[in-house]
Amino acid sequence: MAEVLLFHHAQGQTPGFLAFADELRAAGHTVHTPDLFDGRCFHDLTEGVAYARKVGFDELLERGVRAADGLPHELVYAGFSLGVLPAQKLAQTRPGARGALLIESCIPPSEFGGPWPAGVPVQVHGMDADPIFSGEGDLTAARELVESTGQAELFVYPGDRHLFVDASLPSYDKDAAELLTWRVLDFLSTR
Repeated sequence: MAEVLLFHHAQGQTPGFLAFADELRAAGHTVHTPDLFDGRCFHDLTEGVAYARKVGFDELLERGVRAADGLPHELVYAGFSLGVLPAQKLAQTRPGARGALLIESCIPPSEFGGPWPAGVPVQVHGMDADPIFSGEGDLTAARELVESTGQAELFVYPGDRHLFVDASLPSYDKDAAELLTWRVLDFLSTR
């Protein structure tokens, strides 16, 4: 079974985010869910992003990196949207990574000293018409990542929702979320 460091999105540790972590635990995986927002949750994505800007994206990234301190190096790093920042940085820069799950975001590997590290498989998930994932360059970065390494898989779901996996949000898409969860569990079963 895999050990996973899972980072939340810009609305914080919502009930849907925590339920996703529990689903991975129910499959036998160890899942760590650090709170980068010090207990704050936001009902609206815009409010969460405003809070992230106030704290500073660099500070949130460093909080995520510090969350790995004291944990084994042999982790799968995972994140939703904003949480992809620390997940991807750790997967690329912390020795021993077993894999990465980048959900609804992807950063060009060059931002973290790229290229993507050898021996670290990665899945990227997002919706094809999501104005954030598709419209802000994440989908392009994901396609470039897949082209640059034989260790990357890109799964694009039909739809225009951001945070479609979080069952506690109006953006939840049950069918896409179930398929994503099945793919994630399959990925984790080999780590």
